[in-house]
Amino acid sequence: MAAKPDARVPRHIAIVMDGNGRWAKQRLRPRTFGHHAGQKAVRTAVEFCLQRGVASLTLFAFSSENWSRPATEVSALMELFLKAIDREVDELHGNGVRIRFVGDLEAFAPELRARMLGAMERTSGNIALNMNVAVNYGGRWDIANAARLAAEAAARGEFSLAELDEQRLNSFTCLADQPPLDLFIRTGGERRVSNFLLWQLAYAELYFTDTLWPDVDQACLAEALDDYARRERRYGRTGEQVAAG
Repeated sequence: MAAKPDARVPRHIAIVMDGNGRWAKQRLRPRTFGHHAGQKAVRTAVEFCLQRGVASLTLFAFSSENWSRPATEVSALMELFLKAIDREVDELHGNGVRIRFVGDLEAFAPELRARMLGAMERTSGNIALNMNVAVNYGGRWDIANAARLAAEAAARGEFSLAELDEQRLNSFTCLADQPPLDLFIRTGGERRVSNFLLWQLAYAELYFTDTLWPDVDQACLAEALDDYARRERRYGRTGEQVAAG
């Protein structure tokens, strides 16, 4: 009989990796220097989740709003994505990590999109950790896209509009096959969700830290999990009902 998962360990963690630019500015370096430095924290987060038995890790790498940043920074980020895929996919695959890019991938250059699809295909059978990388992603886009896909399915006669409820709509969202989101972490000191996983955040626990993303280490992530373990997740029930099971 399989061991019951530890309720104190979130099955699904999402992270807004904020603070790369400010980290670089503190060192009188360009913003792209911070993005490069942030890759170490990504590796740390993946290793941490593998060690703690977390099932899914979703990272906010590039939002749909990030296209409005300076062209030089966007270009550097695209180059960084390409190099990161080429450099990291072998190790991730060797550690049993399943890579998925979620968001509107059609906006990316064909070469980058091909690398993304290749990484997803290569690691599709891995089960140690789901690593979801949100690129050109927005929470409102996810909900609107799910509504469009649901409407198309209804038009094909797969179900009636009267049967469209929360559970069915959820099945059309980007992370429908993943465990429900348990813990949302944002680094860098900001206290907002920035249009990330709006649908999935409904019952997630929120954790904010002033630590800039490139400085995030195992101890910082352990603090987030310790805080999560102290939370009482009631889902609308009273504390007495939760205690009674």
